[in-house]
Amino acid sequence: MGKKPKNRKWLKWLLGTLGVLLAVAIIGLIYVNSYIGKSKPVISGEMNVSVLDDDVTVIRDEIGVPHVKAQSDADLYRAQGYVVAQDRLFQMDLSRRQASGRLAEAVGEAAVDTDKFFRTFSLRDAAEKSWEGYDAESKQVLEWFTEGVNAFIYEAKENDTLSYEFSLLGYEPEEWTPVDSLAIGKFMAYDLGGNWSSLAVRHWALGKFPEEKARELFVKYPEDAPSIIEANISRQVKVAGEFDASLVPSEFNGSNNWVVSGDKTESGMPILADDPHLGLSTPSIWYQMHLESPEQNVSGVIFAGVPGIILGHNEKVAWGVTNVGPDVQDLYIETPNPDNPTEFRYEGEWEQAEVRDEPIRVKDGETVDFEVMVTRHGPIISDLLYENEEPGALFSMQWTALEPTLELQAVLGFNKAENWEDFESALEDFQAPAQNFVFAATDGTIAYKANGRIPIRKTGDGQLPVPGDSADYGWEGYVPFDELPTVVNPESGFIATANNQVVDDSYEYHITDFWAQPYRYERIAEVLEANDELTPNHMMDLQMDQKNLYAAEFLDDMIEAVRSEGDEHDEILALLTEWDQFDKEDQAAPLIFHKWMRQLPHTLLKDEFPEDVYDLMPGKNHITDAMLRDSFAGNEGVWVSEYGGVEKWLTDALETSLSEIEDDFGSDSADWQWGDFHQLTFPHPMAGASPILESFLNPDPVPLGGSHITVQAAAFRDAGNVHHGAAWRFVADLADMSGAYHIVGPGISGHIKSDFFHNQVDKWVEGDYHRTPIDGSAEGSVLTLKAE
Repeated sequence: MGKKPKNRKWLKWLLGTLGVLLAVAIIGLIYVNSYIGKSKPVISGEMNVSVLDDDVTVIRDEIGVPHVKAQSDADLYRAQGYVVAQDRLFQMDLSRRQASGRLAEAVGEAAVDTDKFFRTFSLRDAAEKSWEGYDAESKQVLEWFTEGVNAFIYEAKENDTLSYEFSLLGYEPEEWTPVDSLAIGKFMAYDLGGNWSSLAVRHWALGKFPEEKARELFVKYPEDAPSIIEANISRQVKVAGEFDASLVPSEFNGSNNWVVSGDKTESGMPILADDPHLGLSTPSIWYQMHLESPEQNVSGVIFAGVPGIILGHNEKVAWGVTNVGPDVQDLYIETPNPDNPTEFRYEGEWEQAEVRDEPIRVKDGETVDFEVMVTRHGPIISDLLYENEEPGALFSMQWTALEPTLELQAVLGFNKAENWEDFESALEDFQAPAQNFVFAATDGTIAYKANGRIPIRKTGDGQLPVPGDSADYGWEGYVPFDELPTVVNPESGFIATANNQVVDDSYEYHITDFWAQPYRYERIAEVLEANDELTPNHMMDLQMDQKNLYAAEFLDDMIEAVRSEGDEHDEILALLTEWDQFDKEDQAAPLIFHKWMRQLPHTLLKDEFPEDVYDLMPGKNHITDAMLRDSFAGNEGVWVSEYGGVEKWLTDALETSLSEIEDDFGSDSADWQWGDFHQLTFPHPMAGASPILESFLNPDPVPLGGSHITVQAAAFRDAGNVHHGAAWRFVADLADMSGAYHIVGPGISGHIKSDFFHNQVDKWVEGDYHRTPIDGSAEGSVLTLKAE
């Protein structure tokens, strides 16, 4: 027998140690799994819910959509509140906290500046004022919904089954209130209605650059308003170092919708499609459900925390929206009294501002004293981050959403509408944010209305801040409801919007000059015009369409300009020339094109702006696209000429883009694919706290086609992660209103242990829709909510 290896004892010790660690890890995992699992939503059996008058049935179908059937509207909305809280209470709580400026109470000091921002923007204050304007019926609905949410909160606290996120952050949710629901609605108005940052950047540019150079940074320069330009030059408000650009809503907040008449469909009845574009996250911003009582039968989506169905259909009508994007936020240059900073000059007098004490409680820290000042125009927003300085001029903001508005009242009207007259009547209460509504009914009607409060200005067109000390500026009402852009049963047989320009120069009122680029709309119109036998499948295919009309406009001229500089990039330019101009995930050309276009404003503009001002500026590619058009037409502007010409600009931007691609994917273009860079993530708000949480809470990244300018919307950050798109896709065939087609990515539930947490990620990527019935045929897990 030979000698035993000397390291056998060490190996035995190592294996023993690993065994103990593995046992501890397994026990830990079992405990964590059990702990997290106890808060998993109960979706079958019976549960006692004390606030109900009668039993309510909740069927969660195979995809996770709750079908709630009640014997009265009272119990329907109570059950809706209870069911949504089962799946999304943590999301609801974060949403009301963000809108109200109360995140620091839950997450600590890191959220103080965010809380200051949203306290200043006064969303909660606007929600409280709106509550007073609601009619008795709408208030009752909000109260019923609130009863249901609180019934779940009380039960979860009593049974120690609150979702695990609350334990991780070390707090418990407070009672829900009706104003919490309205505050979430105001936050969505903030997310969809922002143009103030454009005004701030233009104001900065007029003070920094010669007028001719500043002019090129405007989508449309306000040549007919010299007094406003003079005011912007002579009274500068601090912008650089002032605002957190990360809190500004995405410039890609948009959507597609369209409706076709029976003249263009195989069935002879209308078809409606809608896919709103918002942030992509876990859980989804949308919560899909079906609500049925003797008074209504309606299906679609809501924002978690808001009652009713915001977008969807009932048995008679269907509707969808895109963002109009009007100029509804104006900045005023305010002059504070040097002897009393809470007074501001107006018409030669000092006028006292409203001062609201807004103390910010901080988890594990001291309360931060904070004040919000509100002038006659709105809150002072420009001293958020330099409170110890003595400014000579400040920005205040006037915004339609800060007034009392009645959106929920409108939604409740939509849910029970039977025809266009009912629906349009309900629209009068939908005031902020302004939306492009498309509509279809079983009587064959198709219709459109750009709806919401759009201000009429005394002077100017909302492209620049205006003097706050003069009565010559400000608003004198809104575009009358009957004069908002409206179309009913057009001869073309279809209506489509994609945040594109919806009126021409003949329209009497100013809406905005900052429309979305027309490429999505043009592609939608191209497809709809070409077919008079449309079916729901055609609509679903169109929502997944990846045709790139942005490249169709610019690419040939761009290639020619770079070729004029030499033959160094002939291989890449040949690849782009041969491209079919579809943003397919397995092709190299979309990667090169989009990196190149994204780089153009960086190359031309970035070095001449402070970093935060550059980040604050929306529509950078709108600006550089206009410069490209002018250059290709032989009218090079100041920026391009000073850089050295369009050929040098395009070549330098292409070389930077190719260098980045080679660093990430190697030097061989045969190995490059759009989907290797352009990847879907659906991030969870807590995933950034640690790689471990990220691995559990986020789905694996998925290569994705499309882009921000294709009908299949998939906007991406500079790192390639797809963060914005159609979290919900919807198609309704008015020939059969017993159901409609939906996708909600990544899933319905917000609970990690639920089967419906990430079950629609692949479906979202592949365009695999599910049909949600409303005729009582839904099957799945049955939960009976028992009245006590």
